[in-house]
Amino acid sequence: MENENRGDNRPPHRKHFNFNNCTKNTIKSLNEVEYFLNNLKNFKRYIHLYKFFKK
Repeated sequence: MENENRGDNRPPHRKHFNFNNCTKNTIKSLNEVEYFLNNLKNFKRYIHLYKFFKK
């Protein structure tokens, strides 16, 4: 009787690797980093101008 219930429990379904989704996430992350660095350059420029005019 124990062998009759053996096939009921299946292992959880494995997720397949989605290369397109991974590529989109990587490109999005790189764009966010590029945007942040460009804003940092502008911020640095404003700080430099502020210090220059403050003197």
